[in-house]
Amino acid sequence: MAIVDIEVGLTDEQRAAQLTAHRFASEVLRPAGRQLDALTDPADVIADGSVLWKTRDRFREMGLDLFESEIPEDPDELLNVAKLRYLVWEEMGWGDAGLAISLGVAGFHKMFAQVSGNQVLLERYCSGSQDTGCWAITEPDHGSDQLAVTQGVFKDSSMKPNCTARRDGDDYVISGQKAAWVSNGSIADVAVLFCAMLDGEGKGNGAAGEGGGVVGGGVVLVPLNSPGVSRGAPLDKLGQRALNQGEIFFDEVRLPADYVVAGPGEYDFALENTLVMANMSMGAMFTGLARAALDHAVEYAHERVQGGRPIFEHQSVKARLFRMFTRYEASRALSRRVITYNGTSPEPLLQYSIASKVFCTTSAFENASDAVQIFGGNGLSREYPVEKLLRDARASMIEDGCNEVLSLVGADSL
Repeated sequence: MAIVDIEVGLTDEQRAAQLTAHRFASEVLRPAGRQLDALTDPADVIADGSVLWKTRDRFREMGLDLFESEIPEDPDELLNVAKLRYLVWEEMGWGDAGLAISLGVAGFHKMFAQVSGNQVLLERYCSGSQDTGCWAITEPDHGSDQLAVTQGVFKDSSMKPNCTARRDGDDYVISGQKAAWVSNGSIADVAVLFCAMLDGEGKGNGAAGEGGGVVGGGVVLVPLNSPGVSRGAPLDKLGQRALNQGEIFFDEVRLPADYVVAGPGEYDFALENTLVMANMSMGAMFTGLARAALDHAVEYAHERVQGGRPIFEHQSVKARLFRMFTRYEASRALSRRVITYNGTSPEPLLQYSIASKVFCTTSAFENASDAVQIFGGNGLSREYPVEKLLRDARASMIEDGCNEVLSLVGADSL
């Protein structure tokens, strides 16, 4: 198949990392993703003995966790890390998007510990720790509005938070709930918690923040074995079924102030930079899914015979395949350019990460839909892989901020 990586200037080390990630995606992620997708009960995805745990262990053994090492200061090494990110993330998305997200966010807390410079957090989470992380931001009453940093609703004082933290002496006390959409929510050992911060008089009951004023947002690393933390059942959902998601409850969870990595004064900056990272990684991962749909469709078109000849020989099928190829290459070009710039610039640009996420997830869904069409009736059957790709891609246009709201945020910079 004449679909090649036309990237120039990659080093032997970077090509080797790409091949390692592709082998992992092909031999581990893809079969594990299909096996987990077939489970009726999402609790079985995270049960003892699930292939999920072997997949996670293999990921770590192969050294593919890009949050594991310290953030480099040398510009050449920053560029190297950026390239490794887009090469590895694309291959993982090609293998299984849901597992790619789960494994990616599992190391999220390490990045915040490193940025904090706090020795307590560095020793706990960046010295060979095998803890699994999650990003806890979405709430029962607040979804994409939690991310709409340029919109008026983001600072609307009438919007009552579902989860709060208040200062109490040398500690912070966290109360409330994060919604069922927290990726790795049921399995994480530590949460990167984005929540409202109350003043010292606040009675952080979480439901609406009654009794104390909201003074802004904050980011807290919360060990999820802390007293007062509980979880809901894993979420049963349409796509990305290999990605565990679940709600987290906080009942007067008390933590030392060391675990607060950003207060109200730094919150907007922390959130914008988190969105930069999350959106550009989604762009790369779903570029991989767009390629997976194209690969399956081209292979099937050469094998499937209708009208006495392979359907690849029909002009309408060829035209559809080339549109899929063009979408994929456009996604690859945009996602890689954005990661290269935002991964090396001291002032990353959120609008470009949003453009990558919105364009690449939409392209992935369109490619998956076109693949189903090429497969015809077989495309609707779970015996074939493309209906899963369609479901997985559909979820991507809502998660990490729905594409419509993210587009508004990106447009405000124009």
